[in-house]
Amino acid sequence: MKRELIVGDKITYSRRVGEEDVAAFHGEVVHPVYSTFALARDAEYTTRQFILNIIEEDEEGIGTSLSINHVNSAFIGEEVLFTGEVLLFQKGRLDCSWEAFVGERRIAFGKTGQKLLKKAAVERLFKSKRTDGKE
Repeated sequence: MKRELIVGDKITYSRRVGEEDVAAFHGEVVHPVYSTFALARDAEYTTRQFILNIIEEDEEGIGTSLSINHVNSAFIGEEVLFTGEVLLFQKGRLDCSWEAFVGERRIAFGKTGQKLLKKAAVERLFKSKRTDGKE
């Protein structure tokens, strides 16, 4: 680990909502707005930036939790600004809060959890969970 994270550290990520981000299942669009699952991806990516900024070459972050409160809509073409904040960083455990806004309109908020591990440990963990015998 290159450095410690401090409670209160913040990071931002910006994403323009595209056609690929709308609420659709099996090719059928339900609503032409930013989907909760695309929002989840981008919220998790926002707080993953903390891990990416501190890991060494032999380390990796792995997601452990994600909560989403999707309270407003974002439309195709709108810019969504995510802000992540460190709530806890202890013994490789990282808990963050996050918020997403379009301008002044808050569209979502929640929390993420991650664990910082050695890459070899992540590989062993995944290998032990596989049921298809693949390496």
